[in-house]
Amino acid sequence: MPAQASAPSQPASMASPEAQKTGAAPAEENQVGTGAEKMGAPAPPYQKSWLARHFSLLRRDRQAQKAGQLFSGLLALNVVFLGGAFICSMIFNNVAVTLGDVWILLAALKALSLLWLLYYATCTTRHTHAMLFRDPHAGSIWVRGSLVLFGSCAICLNVFRVGYDVSHIHCKSQLELIFPVIEIVFIGAQTWVLWKHCKDCVQVQTNFTRCGLMLTLATNLLLWVLAVTNDSMHREIKAELSALVENFSGNDTNACVCLNATVCEVFHKGYLMLYPFNTEYCLICCAVLFVMWKNVGRRLAPHAGAHPGTPPFRLHGAIFGPLLGLLALVAGVCVFVLFQIEASGLAIARQYFILYYAFYVAVLPAMSLACLAGTAIHGLEERELDTLKNPTRSLDVVLLMGAALGQMGIAYFSIVAIVATRPHELLNRLILAYSLLIILQHIAQNLFIIEGLHRRPLWETAGKQEAELPRRGSLLELGQDLRRASLAYIRSYSHLNWKRRALKEICLFLILCNLTLWMMPAFGIHPEFENGLEKDFYGYRTWFTIVNFGLPLGVFYRMHSVGGLVEVYLEA
Repeated sequence: MPAQASAPSQPASMASPEAQKTGAAPAEENQVGTGAEKMGAPAPPYQKSWLARHFSLLRRDRQAQKAGQLFSGLLALNVVFLGGAFICSMIFNNVAVTLGDVWILLAALKALSLLWLLYYATCTTRHTHAMLFRDPHAGSIWVRGSLVLFGSCAICLNVFRVGYDVSHIHCKSQLELIFPVIEIVFIGAQTWVLWKHCKDCVQVQTNFTRCGLMLTLATNLLLWVLAVTNDSMHREIKAELSALVENFSGNDTNACVCLNATVCEVFHKGYLMLYPFNTEYCLICCAVLFVMWKNVGRRLAPHAGAHPGTPPFRLHGAIFGPLLGLLALVAGVCVFVLFQIEASGLAIARQYFILYYAFYVAVLPAMSLACLAGTAIHGLEERELDTLKNPTRSLDVVLLMGAALGQMGIAYFSIVAIVATRPHELLNRLILAYSLLIILQHIAQNLFIIEGLHRRPLWETAGKQEAELPRRGSLLELGQDLRRASLAYIRSYSHLNWKRRALKEICLFLILCNLTLWMMPAFGIHPEFENGLEKDFYGYRTWFTIVNFGLPLGVFYRMHSVGGLVEVYLEA
């Protein structure tokens, strides 16, 4: 009996130290409440299986990850509330809280974010086990390209701002030159870091990285809010024009007037043209930083890093879609150039507003009909719906729906202003038709893109059919079945049926139209603010805030729609 009693204790004494440490705490916890232990029976050497201990560790990791996300999210929320309180105080009481106070707060936030970005690029990412995983779906080429494009334009915007302030240096504080310089350094460093590390799934210093990402995201969000609500540059230009008029009429004025009118006009036009790019850049940075924040501590499966074998972008014999899209693009460029030439003068003639809105009224119905036709074809397709959870696709859908609110909000405000004032004039009728059509087109295009993104790609369907081939029979029969399936896939991929050909024609047409509608508000003087109707109805500051809120979202929507339409085209 003594030999038999001591036998079970030998494996426990010979277990590894790691196993003893891992099983020590569970063994102590399980010594209470079991009837065998109350009778004095010896405890088994392993109270929990390896699987139970493994899931316990995973549960602790998830709890730590949620705690880190909660803390960093609360940090960003408090920073946004503090900055929002400063900006709102500046709007409602610009004597107690001035624009300079807001700039000082944002300069401090940009300096902290800049220090963290440099630390992340030089220290965090250099750790041995920091970059074990990279998200292949994050940071697509169009997102990084738009990040560099809008970042470069935002830097040029601040260069124009510095030039404008230097031309007024005789009546302005030299301290004001520091803030655009800090902005230039911050934008340059942030663009470089996000371009290089937007796919990272950081595994070290996770809590510190989450807090840094949220601090930078909150800083960009506050910069966007300030850009939406700040009309100081426009007010300075307006005051300068009125001062010039008073000086010309012989009245004395103390307003700050530019020393060189030609140079100031260049800075003025450059600033107004590039102003939407600054707000657009802040929005794209917020989206990229949020994806990086979600990927902190994320572990991907070994096969998740491989990018699916998507086919290259080819026309596949599409004719009518590219032709109609090119026709819309050429017409849009002509309208854009004519409107820009007219906008370079002191006032814009009424017929150019009519030409601008007439182009939209002609293009938007064609885009809406194409989207509705594409949605109907999606319903006739044999491809299955992709119901698997996909965080990247979910974020794309949220951004698509959220960005559509920009132009739709401007359209609803315009409808109320026109109906309440003068709905019978030709220009007002065109603006009313434009507003209604822009709402319809956004809804129809969102339905088409979201429906297409939720369909299984053609190559996945073919791969699934090959995987489901019967496994019985000889190897020769199996090889023949695989060859027949591959030939059938190649034949169907090479020769498009009418549904797939129609989808590709529609996608190409919509891609070119969205590029046209992206170019016109992104690079031009904006008729929504210049036509004067809504500005007179709502007031200068209110309508300025509405346009600056909705216009960057509208530009972002057109670019994001192009990315979604390219994916729908490739998957058709």
